[in-house]
Amino acid sequence: MTAKILYKVFFLVLLTTFFSCKEKKENQSTAKKIWNYKSEIIINNFENDSIDNFENIKSKHEFVTTTEGNKTLKVAFEKDNKISGILFEAKQPWELDKNKKYCLVFDAKSEGNHSSFLNVEVKNDKGHTTRRFVSIHPNEFNSYYFELTTQQEDIDSGLRDTPKAWDTDAIPLKISGLLGKIDFSKVASVKIYSNSGYKDKTVTLDNIRFVESPERDPNFLKGIVDKYGQNAKIDFPIKVSSDEELKKIADTELKSLAEYTLMPDRSQYGGWKNGPKLKATGFFRKEKVNGKWALVDPEGYIFFSIGLANVRMANSTTYTGIDYTDEKIKHRDPEDVTPEDSKGIVAVPKEIMKTGHVTNKLRNDMFVGLPDIDGPLADHYSYRKESHFGPVEHGQTFSFYSANLERRYGEQYPKSYIDKWLEVTENRMRNWGFTSFGNWIDPAFYHRNKLPYFANGWIIGDFQKVYSGLDYWGPMPDPFDPEFERRAKKSIAVVAEEVKNNPWCIGVFIDNERSWGATSAKKYHYGLVLDGLSKDMTSYLKRHSMEILRKKYPTIQALNAAWKTDISSWKVLEKGINYKSKEEYSEGMLADLSVLLEAFATKYFQVIHDALAKKMPNHMYLGCRFAVWGVTPEVRKSAAKFVDVFSYNYYKEGIGKKYWQFLEEVDMPTLIGEYHIGAPDSGLLHSGLVHATDQDDRARMWEDYANSVIDNPYLVGCHWFQYLDSPLTGRAHDGENYNVGFVSATDIPYPPMIKKAKEINSGLYTRRFGSADQYKENK
Repeated sequence: MTAKILYKVFFLVLLTTFFSCKEKKENQSTAKKIWNYKSEIIINNFENDSIDNFENIKSKHEFVTTTEGNKTLKVAFEKDNKISGILFEAKQPWELDKNKKYCLVFDAKSEGNHSSFLNVEVKNDKGHTTRRFVSIHPNEFNSYYFELTTQQEDIDSGLRDTPKAWDTDAIPLKISGLLGKIDFSKVASVKIYSNSGYKDKTVTLDNIRFVESPERDPNFLKGIVDKYGQNAKIDFPIKVSSDEELKKIADTELKSLAEYTLMPDRSQYGGWKNGPKLKATGFFRKEKVNGKWALVDPEGYIFFSIGLANVRMANSTTYTGIDYTDEKIKHRDPEDVTPEDSKGIVAVPKEIMKTGHVTNKLRNDMFVGLPDIDGPLADHYSYRKESHFGPVEHGQTFSFYSANLERRYGEQYPKSYIDKWLEVTENRMRNWGFTSFGNWIDPAFYHRNKLPYFANGWIIGDFQKVYSGLDYWGPMPDPFDPEFERRAKKSIAVVAEEVKNNPWCIGVFIDNERSWGATSAKKYHYGLVLDGLSKDMTSYLKRHSMEILRKKYPTIQALNAAWKTDISSWKVLEKGINYKSKEEYSEGMLADLSVLLEAFATKYFQVIHDALAKKMPNHMYLGCRFAVWGVTPEVRKSAAKFVDVFSYNYYKEGIGKKYWQFLEEVDMPTLIGEYHIGAPDSGLLHSGLVHATDQDDRARMWEDYANSVIDNPYLVGCHWFQYLDSPLTGRAHDGENYNVGFVSATDIPYPPMIKKAKEINSGLYTRRFGSADQYKENK
């Protein structure tokens, strides 16, 4: 049954109190209490101990009888395994009516006092899969549902995931990746698993079944966004209802921040003032201290970089469903070095705004409070010339976040609220104990000299491209193309001019989550150079690859002997041969592909390193922020020759041991460039790439992650992605609509996260490096 509980929201000495409702359910299975089933197919209800469609994957299970006499399945998921879970595999596919819509439904509870973050994957008879995430609530059964039928309106909405389409107490699983249509009329398997879990977890499952979906509320996507960018249809703890309330909250916070101070153990740059005094160079550098890698601040103090990334307006805008007939707004300068998703609020002339017309009614109907284009908040409209994903390729955007800043702080002179935002953001970071910003901050912070930061650049342009086969953000540049080097120098020159040799700049990231390939399959591991071999000699990569091969092999017959191929001549190979779909590769061929891949990566990192060394010699090169789904040993080996610090984006629950064993081999300082955790009690429609059950659970999980980084001797920092929540209707770049911010769209901090930040950051240096007393003799 439902009970009301008081949720007191505080921020520092905030006097404003909010209330919310939380549902509590009896500790019993809620099977068949979520909606009126029209039909269902049982995968397993565990009443029979003999299960012939069940398999453990690095997990353990037992059957448990409840007090009601029902049998359930208790599964122990083992930490630090890429996959630990259970697989239900049909001898013959489960058949669902093609003319109906279905959900996968199950009942579950997490044992103990903590939630359990799990993945659920469904595979059809043709091997096509879809995957979703869920955080299982502790100690009480809930029903969870996974929509198998993706409808066209879901895709046309442009949202990474949508709100509930019918009234139910069941908890929806949220999509992993992109929404797409897959035929699940024949289901081959269902897998429930933990992916590189940070802790062991135990979950009790019951009544796993396919259930026919009810009819959707035809208005479930209409009017979901209020004038503040909040969810208009549900309440949540920090929701605001008026400009006056928002201003009052801002004024109270400003008073509390007016007398902020640095944490007492910090140098002016955020280094550990109580620790050893090392060589001061006037800029940030790296050094190993007592067997642990560290950064060193310009004054010579040990420095650990913990902070928040993406502190900017660039990703705060969302598509409104309106576009303009005036084509001038869509022109792009081919020499521009800034990608569309890194641009801030782009001013749109009034005469162009007046040509606006609705191009996506489904999206436009989501908003109930967009301001008039002639009104006082019209400056927060912008324009996006292109998208990476989604049904809207370009069009008008609006930033609720920047509009709410104007509501909070007013406008004493043009855009004065932005200046106030800069000041408040810096004061928050220092007050919360963060030592630096993360990547992607507004360059307006660069010379305020209040908090260390990282600069960043992109290499974009009309150079040749190479495909790895895993090209989520797009293909790789061909680093052997002279145009790549020209564009790299041009982009880095712009970054250097922005930074101006400022000692508050820790270092520079160039590019992000490039598609290097993956070790999951040979065709992906060597995908870049296999793509190169498939091209003709107009490809710069192909020319360089042929130079390497011809130098090693005196004849084509010698190459054939090593590769176990039957290429008739060098000219045939020069014209291009597609080996991407080859099922087996000889050891000789794999050895050569490895050499070619290392040469490719070496050229990429060398071009960037050399440009940085010339233009920004005093600042560290921190690489390209590898994604764990896209990096290979050859690429790491190449990067190690040129970067000062490795960087990885790692969206998991924490830093385990198995994946990170390679750090012992490379023995280099490494930075976590992105990670986050979200929860559904924010009003947003998706919790991000790692889920908690609520804001308190989110703060607890963040503590686990942060401490796992602090405790790793090779890691020198971690940056939470991101400072502010995604827009409710998705960022214009790709529709991400995640609760991943430390602050909401109304710029209100999440109290549990701030409380936890102070706890973690106040003990940061002693946890990392031990007691200050041991260093006194060296000072």
